[in-house]
Amino acid sequence: MAKLLLKLQRYFRRKPVRFFTLLALYLAAGSLVFLHSGFSGEPAVPGSPRSPAAAEGPGLPYLGVMQLSRGFKAAATMPAGARRHGPWFKSTSKEPSDRGKSRDNGGPRSRALRGRSGREKEEDRARYIGCYEDSTRQRTLRGMSFFDYKKMTVFRCQDNCAERGYLYAGLEFGAECYCGHKIQASNASESECNMECKGERSNTCGGINRLSIYRLELAQESARRYGSAIFRGCFRRPENVSIALPASQLMLNMSVDKCVDFCTEKEFPLAALAGTTCRCGFPSTLFPLHEREDEQLCAHKCAAEEFESCGSAEFLLVYQTQVQDNRCMDRRFLPSRAKQLVALASFPGAGNTWARHLIELATGFYTGSYYFDGSLYNKGFKGERDHWRSGRTICIKTHESGQKEIESFDSAILLIRNPYKALMAEFNRKYGGHIGFAAHAHWKGKEWPEFVANYAPWWATHTLDWLRYGKKVLVVHFEDLKRDLFVQLQRMVALLGVTACEDRLLCVEGQKDGNFKRSGLRKLEYDPYTPEMRKAISGYIRTVDAALKLRNLSGVPEDYYPR
Repeated sequence: MAKLLLKLQRYFRRKPVRFFTLLALYLAAGSLVFLHSGFSGEPAVPGSPRSPAAAEGPGLPYLGVMQLSRGFKAAATMPAGARRHGPWFKSTSKEPSDRGKSRDNGGPRSRALRGRSGREKEEDRARYIGCYEDSTRQRTLRGMSFFDYKKMTVFRCQDNCAERGYLYAGLEFGAECYCGHKIQASNASESECNMECKGERSNTCGGINRLSIYRLELAQESARRYGSAIFRGCFRRPENVSIALPASQLMLNMSVDKCVDFCTEKEFPLAALAGTTCRCGFPSTLFPLHEREDEQLCAHKCAAEEFESCGSAEFLLVYQTQVQDNRCMDRRFLPSRAKQLVALASFPGAGNTWARHLIELATGFYTGSYYFDGSLYNKGFKGERDHWRSGRTICIKTHESGQKEIESFDSAILLIRNPYKALMAEFNRKYGGHIGFAAHAHWKGKEWPEFVANYAPWWATHTLDWLRYGKKVLVVHFEDLKRDLFVQLQRMVALLGVTACEDRLLCVEGQKDGNFKRSGLRKLEYDPYTPEMRKAISGYIRTVDAALKLRNLSGVPEDYYPR
C-alpha cells in the first residue's frame, strides 16, 4: 500500500495539472451530492408503519414568503422624502416610477368607504384607530415590519403583529406593515390614507408616508409583548397584595418600561402596574393569574406615556418579565425504578414534545422515548438516551400503534389533536425539523398529497388502537391543554402518580412554550387541503368522535368542525 501511494505521489509531482483537475472534479461532485441531499432528503418518521405511496397529487399554487426587517438604522442616513429599499427586499414586480401617484379606481372617497366597511368586519380582532403621519427618519410604529408589494392585506398585517404580541398594526403605501406598542406621531387626515392594499383592493392600506393604524383586540393576549416583556392581562388586586407581590416602588412618572425594568432588576418574573405603584412577584395561589378582568378596567393612562395604560390601585396590569421562574426548572431521573410503564402516546404532530416539556417541568422528572432523537437530547430531554424500559423516566413518548406495542405499557396518556393541524405540523417537522418549516416546493409538489393519503388514515387508527388495546388510557385533547393548561396538566400529573404543588404548576404556565414552538413567520397563506382530502379527513374525525363517545368520553372538540 505504501509503495502504491509513493508511486501516485511521484506521478502527480511530475504532472500537477492533472492533480488539480482531479481535485476540482472531486470537490464539484461532493457539492452536487450535498445539494441533492439538501433538497430531496426525507427523514423517516419514528414508528410510522406506513411507507409513502407512489400516487401523484395535484399541484398547489406558490405564494411568496414574506421578508422581515426589525431595524430602521439605515433610514437615519436617508433624506426625508426617500423610501427605504434594502437588500432584504427584492420585488419581482415593476413598481411605479412615481410613487407619489396612486391609481384612482373610484377616487379616495370610495376607497375610504370600502376600507371602512372592511374595518367593520375586522372588529372582532382589531379596531381601526385612524390615519397617522409616518417618516422614514422616525417611524411611528417601531417594532417588527415586513413588506409585500404583491399580496399585502389588512388581515395579514394584523395577524402577524398580533402573533408577535404587539398592540398596534399599521399599513402604509398599500404594501408595508409596521407593528409597535406606541403610536409616536400625530393624526393625519383620513383622505391622506388613500392607497388600496396590494392584496385586496377593497381595503385601504395607508398612503404615502401615512399609516392606517389598528389597535389589536387581544386575540392572542398570552403572546402579546412589550419589548422583552409578555403581556398577561388585567387582574383584580389580590387581598394580601404585599405578600402576593412582595416588592414595590412608587413611580410618579410611571410607564410600562420603568416597571418592567424595576422588576427585572429585582429578579421577579411578574411586573404589575397599579397606577403610580409598580409591584413585583411570582404567580402563586394568592395571585394565580387565572381570573382575567375586562382590560378597560385597567385602561388608565400612564403619567409618563400618553398611549400606555398603567392600571389602577384596584386593577393591576400585569406583564411577565424575562426573569426565569426557577421554581419548576429542576429535573432529574427517578430515584428508584418505576413499577409501571406509562406511555405518552400521540399521532406525530400532535404536540408530544410540548407535552413532554410540560410534564418534566410539572413533575421534576425526565421523560423517556420509544425512539432516540439526538436533537431533542441536545435540547435538554436527557431521558432520550435511556432505553424505554429502563424505568428511570416518568413516562415514555411513543407514536406506535398496534396491539403488541400498546400492550407493552401499563397505562397511557393519549394526546389527540385536530388532524388538519397535526398533519401540517408533522409535514413541517418531516421536511423542516422540530421548529422548522417545509419548503413551498414540498407543499405544492407531490410530497403533500402523498403524505396526506398515507398519514390521514393513520391519525384515526392510532386513536382507535389505543382506545381498544390500552389498559388505562387518559384522553387529553391538545386544544384543551392549550386552552386550560393548569387543569389538564393536573389530570396528567395525577395519572403519573406524582404530587405537584400548585405553585409549581403556576410556574409551568409561565414557562409553557419551551424551545419547540414554531414562530409562525412562514404560515401558509392558502388552504393546502383539497375538497377530496377534507372529505376523507371529515370521515376519520366522525369515526374517532363516535369511538370516544362509545366509551363515555367527550367527543372531539367542536373546532374540528366544520372544515
